[in-house]
Amino acid sequence: MSRRRAPDPVRVLAPRAEAGRISRRALLGGFAVIGTASLLGCGSRSIASTASTDGALEGRLNVYSWGDYENPDNIRAFREDNDVTVQVDSFASNEEMIAKIGASRGTSGYDVLVPSGQFVPMMVANDLLSKLDHSLIPNLANLEPAFTAQPWDPGNVHTVPKSWGTTGFAYDQTLIDGRPTSWQDFLDLAAGQASGSVSLLDDAWEVASIYFGAKGIDPNTTDPADLDAAEAYLTEQLAPHVRNFNSAPTQSVIQNEMALLQMYNGDARLAFSESDDADRWRFVYPTPTANLWVDTWALARGAQHVDSAHAFIDFMLDPEVAIGEVDWNGYPTGVAGQRALAEEWELDMLDLIFPPEKVVARLTPAELTDAQDRLTSILEQVQAKAG
Repeated sequence: MSRRRAPDPVRVLAPRAEAGRISRRALLGGFAVIGTASLLGCGSRSIASTASTDGALEGRLNVYSWGDYENPDNIRAFREDNDVTVQVDSFASNEEMIAKIGASRGTSGYDVLVPSGQFVPMMVANDLLSKLDHSLIPNLANLEPAFTAQPWDPGNVHTVPKSWGTTGFAYDQTLIDGRPTSWQDFLDLAAGQASGSVSLLDDAWEVASIYFGAKGIDPNTTDPADLDAAEAYLTEQLAPHVRNFNSAPTQSVIQNEMALLQMYNGDARLAFSESDDADRWRFVYPTPTANLWVDTWALARGAQHVDSAHAFIDFMLDPEVAIGEVDWNGYPTGVAGQRALAEEWELDMLDLIFPPEKVVARLTPAELTDAQDRLTSILEQVQAKAG
């Protein structure tokens, strides 16, 4: 897979050391880290109004997204086709984005945001997003039905899907025997053949879900007994075998530094495609379940370039544009017929872009729950006790 770089006319403010595309998956403890007070900034302050649409595209659009997440060719094409200057600023976590948007009270200057789906209800409840005008987004008709009925935004009132994916693990077949298939296999390998050469995602929900998945527990559980058991196992039995925590572990694969790595499917594809010895690596969609995450396009409260924002979102839902996003970041977008188009584009490793239907059917979307503080604490303890 070749990855094109941004042309000069597009301003993309995305420091590679801080906001790489891959690290955009690291939630690091969720909304509880921010807290409602920080999110709202000051509860007594009013929130700026979103501008009204008038049918004329404004000459500017400000996008706030994960670093290196949009195909620069698509950004340039939108700019040239519509005479709209596009500026893309980057954040490294949902927390960072929400804290900034919440503190600004609608005066951030951003028009389009890219929150992860599970954060949308809290953003809506705190008046950080504006409703979309579906009449200005006719390409909504191109979405697969599954992406028009997500539980965190039924009917796509505030968001439309941007990219989606899941979590699994990669392993070095020259160092590990057998064909692991499950999270229990992952734990067994971590304590055995891969001990001292294990990488976990730097994400509280994802790390805890390894244990929950292995034991057949709902990964969104809030049961104190489940959380106690997870803490005990992960800190005492898994942590001593873990070498690092990295939500961007592609270089560890490329340089053959680890034997066993928890990672996202699209990132595994990127790593394998850039490896000099890709055949030594295998990616597993583990049973019984894993995270189904969806990142979204949303309209910020207080947005001033509303016509251009809707035009941009509609543009990104065009099948030929959307497949360019898949080519760029390795994740599908929810547009129907995308795998067939990917075959026409001759994209490689399609099974790492598009998880098989039987895999998707058993995935579990992550939720922000009352257990988030506890999950964050567990992750911190696992990191402290890592080998």
